[in-house]
Amino acid sequence: MTVTDRFLSYVAFDTQSDELTNMTPSTPGQMVFARFLKEQLEKMGLEEISLDDNGYLMATLPSNCGYDAPVVGFIAHLDTAPDMSGKHVNPRIVKNYDGKSILLNEKENIVLSPEEFPEMLNYIGQDLIVTDGTTLLGADDKAGIAEIVTAVAYLQEHPEIKHGKIRIAFNPDEEIGKGAHKFDVERFGAEFAYTMDGGAVGELEYENFNAASAKVTIKGRNVHPGTAKHKMVNSIRVATQFIVMLPRWETPEHTEGYEGFYHLVGIEGSVEETVLTYIIRDHDHERFESRKREIEHLVRKTNIEFPGCASVEIKDQYYNMREKIEPVMHIIEVAEKAMLEAGVEPKVQPIRGGTDGAQLSFKGLPCPNIFAGGENFHGRYEYVSIQSMEKAASVIVNICRLVAEK
Repeated sequence: MTVTDRFLSYVAFDTQSDELTNMTPSTPGQMVFARFLKEQLEKMGLEEISLDDNGYLMATLPSNCGYDAPVVGFIAHLDTAPDMSGKHVNPRIVKNYDGKSILLNEKENIVLSPEEFPEMLNYIGQDLIVTDGTTLLGADDKAGIAEIVTAVAYLQEHPEIKHGKIRIAFNPDEEIGKGAHKFDVERFGAEFAYTMDGGAVGELEYENFNAASAKVTIKGRNVHPGTAKHKMVNSIRVATQFIVMLPRWETPEHTEGYEGFYHLVGIEGSVEETVLTYIIRDHDHERFESRKREIEHLVRKTNIEFPGCASVEIKDQYYNMREKIEPVMHIIEVAEKAMLEAGVEPKVQPIRGGTDGAQLSFKGLPCPNIFAGGENFHGRYEYVSIQSMEKAASVIVNICRLVAEK
């Protein structure tokens, strides 16, 4: 079975996560998929296979090198993003892509165009798996799962490739920031690991945002509009004043690289009460703390004009894994060498987001992120190159060999 065969079978499972259910996994489809994978791993003959009630699936490929080698892990997540439906995914393979626009859906005139997504031109001559324009594809992160399983199968079929003990894990709810919350690092038992959850070929990431959420609540006072003068406090209007006080250019649509931002992700309100939901992001910890203080400052400023109407709840979500990876930079060097041997040029860059690896690194499992090969995650224009998935599987195999050699 090829990496493509596995991927196409995996995207048939509806595994969208949902942050509102307060369950783990947050949706039943993730557990259905985990049970399917468990059976697949059992048929492959892997050992120490476990699936707990929270949807964390782990397994072992035993060492064949005859001596103690570091235990390395590979991790991918079961869920797809809540941003768009992952139900009834209808993938299609575009062979030998010619660099032109791809008609995803004739009925709805949905087109995947290099004019809008110029990185498509990097894939001329390759085979692309695309959607029909009505769902996301699910390469984030079912491509990662397919690559890990394919690499393990390849190692089983090629015992001449010596490797130490390999641990793999597939976890739920990464897309809602909870993938590592119930991950049992001690039971996993790896010295270090890699998440296969990046984008384009060559991506290798060990820096990510420091992240927090901020919920700003504005309380209003509703009075009949005919007699509202000097009485009514319209929380919606107060909320809009708050929104424009934050710097306009420090938003996702105006930032890149190491630049942080404030991102308004939700508004729900009426005259009586309005709630603004923000996410706060910055790679630099001092600037991250400064951004949180700025939100608190603007709440106090709002309360000067409208006494007692504004409050804020800020929660840290994850931190930059760089401080946990720098003491063990050899694991980055191994990944870079594994890529070069697979014919891939490493592209070390910061993640403008977070991965399970960030939280796992702070739980004692250093865990940088490697490309899975997809593009345009979380939406109808998502696609993945078959050749990229094959390269990712080769990188995994090379890492396993190189770790044992060291």
